[in-house]
Amino acid sequence: MSKFSTLVFKQKFADLLKTVFPATKFELLLFTFFLTVYGFLGTTIALNYRIIFDDRIPWDAYFSFDNRAIVMTGGGFERHPLSIYFFNWMREFAYLFSDGKKDEIFRLVLAWCSNFAVSLSLIQIYKYLKNIIALPKKISLLILSFFAFFTTTILLSFTPETYTYTLLFLVLFNYYAALKVRKEEKIPAVALALAGISIGGLTVTNLVKVYIPLLFEKNIFKNWRKFGNVAGRVILSVMAFILLFLYRIDFKYLNFLDKSEQQYEKFSTAKKTPLWDMIGSWFFGGNMLFSDFAIRDYHNKKGFFYKALFMEVYHSWIPYVFVVIVLILVFWSYFRNFKNKYVQILMISFFVDIVIHCILKFGLHTSYIYGGHFVFVFPLMIGWLFYSYENSPKILTLLYSTVVILLVYLALNNIFRMQEFFLFLDQYYI
Repeated sequence: MSKFSTLVFKQKFADLLKTVFPATKFELLLFTFFLTVYGFLGTTIALNYRIIFDDRIPWDAYFSFDNRAIVMTGGGFERHPLSIYFFNWMREFAYLFSDGKKDEIFRLVLAWCSNFAVSLSLIQIYKYLKNIIALPKKISLLILSFFAFFTTTILLSFTPETYTYTLLFLVLFNYYAALKVRKEEKIPAVALALAGISIGGLTVTNLVKVYIPLLFEKNIFKNWRKFGNVAGRVILSVMAFILLFLYRIDFKYLNFLDKSEQQYEKFSTAKKTPLWDMIGSWFFGGNMLFSDFAIRDYHNKKGFFYKALFMEVYHSWIPYVFVVIVLILVFWSYFRNFKNKYVQILMISFFVDIVIHCILKFGLHTSYIYGGHFVFVFPLMIGWLFYSYENSPKILTLLYSTVVILLVYLALNNIFRMQEFFLFLDQYYI
């Protein structure tokens, strides 16, 4: 390798590290703060309770997460096609510290891996707010604090699940794609393939989101050569994903089609809860604001019975008002910034999940666990709303005051609900 090539490689590697990890002292301070706070929560749960991982409980111990199944097998290949490789590595990593035992140290390592991923996701949110939207630090920290108290963020900070790492990979990819759009650069085929394998490999429905930023490359629909270049990169990325997936299932693709149909029928069956309330309380609300909890009796089909915790729909009008206000801010931002490429990338990605869960109703009855796929769009869209009114002090004051009030209510509600969660742990999972 020539000296010039070595320098280019070193520069690209340094740029990659700056993109993925904290790049300034303040970002490192934020990262350390989140690691400490979420780490305390996860450490407490891992060392004192068995809910994060119990070899007898394959699924649904809390809020329908499949911790044990995901950690041991990567989950079903029809929904999580390549996650087995990711979690095989993670499981072996945890075994290094626990001497091959599935004990409290094993749980602790799993919890801290989740803590690291979620804390890094928050840094990516902050980087996007600071470097792409160029918001003042005061506003960026307010929005970041708001997101830090979301149900999804809190739960995934100690939960070994696909959603935890999907959140990180999606936020990171959206930040990376935004940097490329800003510089009017192409997303390289290698980066596109890696994003497809990591994001789509953890949850197959997210694969399409990897290609959304390509729609906004300069002159893609005006120049046939550029369109062909984009198509070629997409084809290479999809081929890499498909080949790895076919290898994963021993090229038995008919089995995949059968399993996919069974999964759709299972997870899209209508429930007794009204459709509008599942959408409002669980898809939109449950990923931000805890609702009341319901305890149900479950068993592992091998004679072991256990208690499982689920979210109910909201029973007060106040949470519905909270959800409506947040959605007003998000869609206000969308229409206000409709011609903004970055906003379109975020919202098209969000619409993918709306179609899958709200229209096709796949997993809608437990859609409060899918937040890692889309809930990061909320703080980023609120950030773009602040940006669009940077020259309107009165509206900025109104927006700032609104988010502060939302943050206070969100924090109080979710802290209170987490106390209820610990009461559940004390009673059933010591």
